[in-house]
Amino acid sequence: MCRIGSIKSKVPVHPSKALHLMLPQQEGHDNSGFAMVMQDLYGIFSNYKDKPLLSMACTQRGAQLVEEYMDSHNFVQLAEWIPVPNKEPGLDIKAMPYYIFRNYDYPEHYNELTQEQREDVLLDTRLALRKLLEDEGEGYVYSFWPDVLTLKEIGDPRDIATYFRLWDDNGCLVAKSIVAQCRQNTNYDIVRYAAHPFFLQGYTLCANGENTFYTKNKEFQKSLHRGYIGFESDSQNFLYTLHYVHHELKWPLNYYKHVITPLPFSEIEERPDKDVLMAIRQSLAHLEINGPNTIIATLPDHRMITCCDSKKLRPVVVGRDDTMVAISSEVCGLNEIMPNRDADQDIYPNEREIVVIDNDLEVQRWKQ
Repeated sequence: MCRIGSIKSKVPVHPSKALHLMLPQQEGHDNSGFAMVMQDLYGIFSNYKDKPLLSMACTQRGAQLVEEYMDSHNFVQLAEWIPVPNKEPGLDIKAMPYYIFRNYDYPEHYNELTQEQREDVLLDTRLALRKLLEDEGEGYVYSFWPDVLTLKEIGDPRDIATYFRLWDDNGCLVAKSIVAQCRQNTNYDIVRYAAHPFFLQGYTLCANGENTFYTKNKEFQKSLHRGYIGFESDSQNFLYTLHYVHHELKWPLNYYKHVITPLPFSEIEERPDKDVLMAIRQSLAHLEINGPNTIIATLPDHRMITCCDSKKLRPVVVGRDDTMVAISSEVCGLNEIMPNRDADQDIYPNEREIVVIDNDLEVQRWKQ
């Protein structure tokens, strides 16, 4: 079983907080990787929140290929953070030669584009860079988006944190939103792109469990959007469906739950919105999921959500204190980072709801 966790805070927090949330949950295969997506960045990225940030791991040749591509497409480098690794002997990490996190200014013609057109160009740029590095076998591009940093690596999470000096809370790398997982998937090959969380156009998602409708979801999603690629993990289906329902169809968020875990026909018949729910079941049946799973996701507007499968076969808990709300697949993670919270106020989401954390840290429960 995977372990997942997230933090949404009024004040910027360091990745070490997410690590302390995740590590108490570790066992079995869990020491096979660490990945995180940080959004709403501060620290060294405070002055570039409106500029796209490229997150990648690559060889020297890969870095050169990316630089050449970005130069030829008139992206202007503004700032860069390259971690100085701690290469002490004995660390369990399959490190890439280079990790680059680089802010760019938009090409001049971007001033004439709409927000939607800008988003499309950023997506197409990331897809082009990914293909460029994939074809050459020279690295990985995880995200290219304003105010978003993505790090994925294979190895023991503690050693990965040591390698990247993520235990050093020096205020350099901080954010108000962090989604993390300390485990590579064990159903497929262990590759960096398969590591949760997944990111697409402002949407971040990780999952605990599995999706037995993976093949059905995948074959349908391939025809829906050029950004739905890879499918290195069955959990990517959850992200693509969230993006499709909320971003492409522009449906209210509450319908996401009705798409992935639709109500039984007998219950739909008793609902005043039965025509809408029946239309969803008929038109998007191939996006329904199955199997034990829990989802944590963030949206482009920085709201954070969690929901479960239709039988509640995977655990999840939401806890809070005065400055932070955290979601954890096990309560021991909350106990580690929020020892003084009122545990009686913890929320254990059920199978028929989405829990939404807004930007004032208000926790809402939306019944399906």
